[in-house]
Amino acid sequence: MSTTTLNPAPGETSLATLLSTLKTRLHPETFVFLTLAKGEAPPASLFIQMLFREAEGLTVITTQESAEAHRLEYIFPSKMITLDIHSSLEAVGFMAAVSAKLTESGIGVNPVSGFFHDHCFVPLGKEQDALKALDTLARIRAVDDGMSSLGKGLYNRFNNVRQRHRF
Repeated sequence: MSTTTLNPAPGETSLATLLSTLKTRLHPETFVFLTLAKGEAPPASLFIQMLFREAEGLTVITTQESAEAHRLEYIFPSKMITLDIHSSLEAVGFMAAVSAKLTESGIGVNPVSGFFHDHCFVPLGKEQDALKALDTLARIRAVDDGMSSLGKGLYNRFNNVRQRHRF
């Protein structure tokens, strides 16, 4: 079996583009976090959103409904917000900007990066505030980009006139 490395990683890396084109998608399910002892496998019928192996055990993100159906103890009932832009795994600053905006709004977040998208798990009951904060972040960035483009356009026109009239 041969392996191939995609270099660079696919997806958007420009922080300006990531932020100015940011769209969000709220998932209706309530998600929870749980842990299984080292070496313990999750039940075969457990819905698994994410698994992550740590030295202390296996972290599982699943739906609250599935955890309760399997009588598993869980913490952090949360809503998942998908950031609907194909961000590169090598993008710099995207999740930091998202986290900073949520922090500014007093909202904790557990971010998870998938191959195609980043996802934010926010406390149950805070999802609408989180969506509003992320929408504000995207709109501010889009306006900043637009003003930057407008400013460049005006500057270029001014320089053209200045050169023609030699002032």
